[in-house]
Amino acid sequence: MSDEQGPNQPMPLSLTRQVIGLTVACAVCFGAAAVGGAVTYPRIEDWYAALTKPPWTPPGWLFGPVWSVLYGSMALAAWLVWRRQGFAAAGLPLLLFAVQLVLNLMWSVLFFGLKSPVLALLDIVLLLVAIAATLVSFWRRSAAAGGLLVPYLAWVGFATALNFAIWRLNS
Repeated sequence: MSDEQGPNQPMPLSLTRQVIGLTVACAVCFGAAAVGGAVTYPRIEDWYAALTKPPWTPPGWLFGPVWSVLYGSMALAAWLVWRRQGFAAAGLPLLLFAVQLVLNLMWSVLFFGLKSPVLALLDIVLLLVAIAATLVSFWRRSAAAGGLLVPYLAWVGFATALNFAIWRLNS
């Protein structure tokens, strides 16, 4: 980035680099989703089905489509921040993004893999903080990128309440 460009000015990138960047962002996000799904899926029919859940628990079929849209939005948001500033200038926002993605994946491992709603609850609270920090950091660089994370923050807020309720009902 030249000295004439401010921190929020787009980096000149070829179309090929932009496509590669978006592909990498999608691969990272949907890769995390695939690993989380591999941990989650085997426990849905037995362990999760047997848990007592609050009456406001969404139907099982809703989780896949919602998470697909959210992971796509996350990838697009990360790509927008990267495209605008590159890795060097957007290091902190992209680090925050990586942290929240790891916490997101860890929730599946803790809740479904270890069958521990209480450990998952601790993780999801940290995840909420990490998403909020990422959203603010992204928003400062691109309002569109920050806006793309708003539904994710809202869904994880709802998931936190659901996780808490399941923990209380089953402890």
